[in-house]
This record gives sequence, C-alpha cells and structure tokens, in this order.
Amino acid sequence: MDFADVSASERPYLPPAVAVSTVAFALNPPSGALVVGQGVRHDAAGESSATLWIPLVRRTRAPYLGRWALPGGPTRWDETLADTALRSIRAAAQCTPGYLEQLYAFGGVERSADAQRLVTIAYWAMLGEDDLSTAVPGGAEGGSTGASTAEQAGGRRWDDPRVDPPRAETGAAIDESGRADANVAWCSADALPDLAFDHSAITDYALARLRSKTEYAAVAHRFLGPVFTIGQLRAVHEAVLGYAVDPANFRRQILARGALIDTGERETGSPHRPARLYRFSNEAAPEFPDARPQPRRPA
Repeated sequence: MDFADVSASERPYLPPAVAVSTVAFALNPPSGALVVGQGVRHDAAGESSATLWIPLVRRTRAPYLGRWALPGGPTRWDETLADTALRSIRAAAQCTPGYLEQLYAFGGVERSADAQRLVTIAYWAMLGEDDLSTAVPGGAEGGSTGASTAEQAGGRRWDDPRVDPPRAETGAAIDESGRADANVAWCSADALPDLAFDHSAITDYALARLRSKTEYAAVAHRFLGPVFTIGQLRAVHEAVLGYAVDPANFRRQILARGALIDTGERETGSPHRPARLYRFSNEAAPEFPDARPQPRRPA
C-alpha cells in the first residue's frame, strides 16, 4: 500500500516499513573507484596511520536529495534481509563481501518524520583484498535494469516522490574511462560527510562493533589475502583500532604469539628490500560463515 494513498487518520496505524542498510569496510577502495576524503589518520602525537573505507551512495531523490547515504533500501518480498544487504553491497561496491553480519535494528519513532515509520535492519561487512580484486567499476554486477548504481544500491524508499527529479540535478555520470557511477563513492570511515537519515549513527555503531572484536586474527584474516607482510598486518591493526603502533614492538609481539607462519617467500615488486611473507596458522585462521546466498529449499 502506498503511504501517500492512505488517509491522514489511517497513517498512524500502518505497520512499519522494513529496510536494510549496510556498512561495508575495506582497507582500500577498489581500483578506479570515485574517492572522497583522505585515507590517512593523524593522532594527537602527529603519527599517521591508515583508515578503513566504506562505499556510500548519493541520494538521487528527496528526502535528502544529493546527500550521501549507506547502501540499502526496502527489502523485497522474495528476499531475506541478508539477500537485501548483499544486493545493495554488490550494486555499490561491485563485489560480494566475504563476511557479512547483522548489526542492529534501528527503529526509533522519530526516524521517519512525517513519513511512514521505518525500521532499518543494519548489517556490517568486511571486504577483503580478494573480494575487491573481482570488483568491476561501472560493471554489470549491480544489475542491468537501466537504473543508476546509486539507485540500485539505495533502492526506492517508501516515501520517495513518484516523479524523479531531472537527471541533470542528480550529478550522476559515468566518465570516459568507464569509472563507476559518480553517485557512488568510497569515503574514509573516520572522515565521513554529513550522511542522510541516521546513517552516521549506524556507521558509528558498526565501527564500534568492529573495533570491539576480541578475535583480532579473525578480523585481520578477513581483510588480508592468504599471504601478507608484517607491515600489511600492522596496517590492518592500525586501521581497525584507530591509532598508530610502533612497528618494532608490533613485529616482536605478533611473532611471539605464534599465530604466523613464515612462508619462506618474499614480496615482489617492492622498490625496497622485499619483506617476508607470512600466513596465519590453521589455529589462528578461523572459519567464517559463507556470505553468499544459499539455494532456497523448495516449499
């Protein structure tokens, strides 16, 4: 039922609409992606460290026309909540996350203003190097319905106007290099713009969940490839926890834990002395739930 078609006396009694919003974390934006903001954090002592990145979509309709928002939208009648989260990430990031977890339900009565009340189920995901290596900016992963990537990732809200604004007002474009829709951008999680709705609160909650993870090896294992250097592992540590660490102390402590195995190989293509490549031991490399959609059982 369309909210606009319901009388004012009936609107307070409509059941809430259900939507999904997803915060997808990555160590770096995919190659060729539109990037907004800086990817280096400076602490009080002036030390710099890497930050996490998340994809955002620009609102192409009122409310919050032109404002950045998290990928997501209403869940479809034939989708699970996780399916909706995965669809929105694929449309925005052009890849499938290796890890996806339900975060929290946001259902404050003040969220929807004068529109139909909306309950949003938030998810958070981790996009590793292997996940992003399959990303194809401007490609067909997000679908080929003719809608912009931002529209696919954000979905049509229950309170969107029925007539879309002129295309020129949205700023959407695909440049000559084939880069992704200009209404999709990767932003540093520590320097986000003012987001639409309560998406800033959702992002803060997701960051807190990620940084409170006690299984540090599990987080690092998901962001990195099968082999990595100590420096790359330290970058994950700094990006997730939000501060720089001493390289020598980090190396000594991480090796003392016995969670890493020296592969006997060194990285290639480095202008400096090639660093040793490590992998997690079987005990330190946890099993993760498969984020890919599972076949539906016949009714």
